[in-house]
Amino acid sequence: MELFWIFAGLTIIGLICYALQLAAVRSYTSQPVSSSGEGASLPLPPISILKPLRGLDDNLFDNLESFCLLDYPEYEIIFALQDYNDPAYKVAHRVKDKYPGKNISLVVERCNAGLNPKVNNLIPAYKASRYGHILISDSNVMAGKDYLKEMAKHLSDPEVGLVSSIIRGVGARTPGSVFENLHLNSFIIGSVCFLDKFLKIPCVIGKSMLMKKSDLEALGGLKAFKDVLAEDYIIGKKMKESGKKVALSTHAINNVNHYWGIKKFMNRHTRWGKLRWRIGGIRYMLELFGNPVFMSFIPLLLTGISDVKVSFAIIVGLIKICGDIYIGERIGSEMNPLLYLLSPVKDIVIGIVWFIPIIDNTVVWRGNRYIIGKDSALSPIQEGGMWSLKHRVFNAIRARLA
Repeated sequence: MELFWIFAGLTIIGLICYALQLAAVRSYTSQPVSSSGEGASLPLPPISILKPLRGLDDNLFDNLESFCLLDYPEYEIIFALQDYNDPAYKVAHRVKDKYPGKNISLVVERCNAGLNPKVNNLIPAYKASRYGHILISDSNVMAGKDYLKEMAKHLSDPEVGLVSSIIRGVGARTPGSVFENLHLNSFIIGSVCFLDKFLKIPCVIGKSMLMKKSDLEALGGLKAFKDVLAEDYIIGKKMKESGKKVALSTHAINNVNHYWGIKKFMNRHTRWGKLRWRIGGIRYMLELFGNPVFMSFIPLLLTGISDVKVSFAIIVGLIKICGDIYIGERIGSEMNPLLYLLSPVKDIVIGIVWFIPIIDNTVVWRGNRYIIGKDSALSPIQEGGMWSLKHRVFNAIRARLA
């Protein structure tokens, strides 16, 4: 029972941290959103929207179309692809054809400037952009009509160098998508708001980043981030180190996830865990203690089942479910309340995934395999030698356990 009380104490600490996340989310989502009239009184600079595309994301046409419906005086949209044969090219062309009055460009150019495929996609679009402000936005994002105004209003402060957004997962239709949206709408949004409010640490997510070209160029431009996995986080970090503020917009944008499988969910968060481990180091350890559901579950695995342990784990799970429902309502996720019953299961899966980055520092992203170094710096994996052997052994073990 002594081991149980140790983990019970760690679980309670995790619940306190979760309560702080709830408070941070409440703080940001309770801030008033300016009306269109108020936004019109602020300076609204012309903006180049860069949309890197690859493959057919869920709801891709509607996602891209939403950026053609923004209530904003002057902006351009640049769809960036590496290959005309990419199926996303036809979708982007359909959007362009549907809105001939909009300033839409398709840039198709093979770029191998670095190891980060997203940055490679962005570099040609960046060169083609005409305006002094750029917005980088992923293809699985759907925006509301006031999105750009809400982002741009932060630029009225000349000390702001970058604006990012609160991300809201929507549209789940499969178990993997439900897990993804539950995670986005609890751990991800909670961590982003907590770090920004209480620790003043910017946690930029690349699905939505607005900045001045001049500020980005002062950091070395996009090419300075071509060989890192977490280019979004590192841009935010470097921007703050340069003396600029990194603002968090309270206007939530939709990250659309319809048909994810469990494997895709686990692969995504294994990769994200690896980059957080390589960026945060010892701070990554705190994530495990910040997962109260998983911490309450460990004694059941290590010391067997008892009424006290089961009751404690159930109570912690119910608290987490209620908290996640609260966040979902605050951010307008519109998720079926019954799906929140899967939240503890998702947290246990995430707890298991947490250990993988400790023993494996390789990642496969968009068909490319890399070694992740400090601050998520990428280097090509050697096909021979110890690196290759380690990777094969790890994959064999993972396949056995799957």
